[in-house]
Amino acid sequence: MKYPSPLPDHLSDVPFTVDEALNAGVARDRLKIGGLRTPSRGIRTPYDAGTRPECTQQLAQLARPHTLVTGLSAASHATAFLLWEFPGFLPGADLPGIHLSRPDAVAIARRRGVVGHRGQFFPDEIVGLNGVFVTSRTRTWLDIARRMSVDELTVVADHLLRHPRPEFEGRSAAHATRDELADMLDRHKGTPGIRKARLALEQARVGADSAPETRLRLALARRGLPEADVNVPVALGGGAVRQPDLSYPEFRVAVEYDGEGHSDSAQVLRDIRRDEDFAAADWILLRIGKNHMENDARAAVRKVRLVLLARGWSPSE
Repeated sequence: MKYPSPLPDHLSDVPFTVDEALNAGVARDRLKIGGLRTPSRGIRTPYDAGTRPECTQQLAQLARPHTLVTGLSAASHATAFLLWEFPGFLPGADLPGIHLSRPDAVAIARRRGVVGHRGQFFPDEIVGLNGVFVTSRTRTWLDIARRMSVDELTVVADHLLRHPRPEFEGRSAAHATRDELADMLDRHKGTPGIRKARLALEQARVGADSAPETRLRLALARRGLPEADVNVPVALGGGAVRQPDLSYPEFRVAVEYDGEGHSDSAQVLRDIRRDEDFAAADWILLRIGKNHMENDARAAVRKVRLVLLARGWSPSE
């Protein structure tokens, strides 16, 4: 039995275009046989590459040839949402299909495996990411507004606005400023979902480090509790300075969302020292977990509300 000739190493386990293969010296007949799928015209995928991307890198590898064979296109909407690794819940983000956007002056992309979109694009709204043309973070935030709730759009906005920790993230600037998000909305007045995006931008705050922190903050505000400081350092005396997720300095109440990472033994010890620092300064530190966030965070709201009332807060304030 004659086996198909091997593909060049750089094409052996990733999706590629027919033109890329031909330019690499692969015979056209080789692209019709042996271990290759045709997810869309002009594209081949080795069987070893799989059909459903399991990580951002694999999604980028799948999206790249689709943008190459579809002129004037960029990955957008749900695909861009995943490529940028946005937090928040976007309905349908797990469905198959590469979302591609093209300028409204050309035809919408119509090919197997592609969900096509058209729109007006400014030059800075299409960028390169790991070899893929993709809509910018701020443009993607606007594009997904139509399908997301206001609160989940706020989760993404908080993610874009937050100040990074350079020692852990390798960057010193936020992904976007409030002015940049506002400018994106002003550029595209009348876009579906823009009203929700404006409401989300009004709710957005700098400081939240995770989606659960944003959801907790929004749930507390929606139930009429006072607005909390978000990740603002608190001097507790004796040289101790802590930075709780949410705080109410007037009432000496702090709130921390403890995610899965807080079960680590080293983190448990750090949490104990943190709790002791707050207690020594006559602060009440409330720890919120995943179970408190069910049913629109009702248990978390009740827990914070009771402590604020005990510390002198009045709902009329």
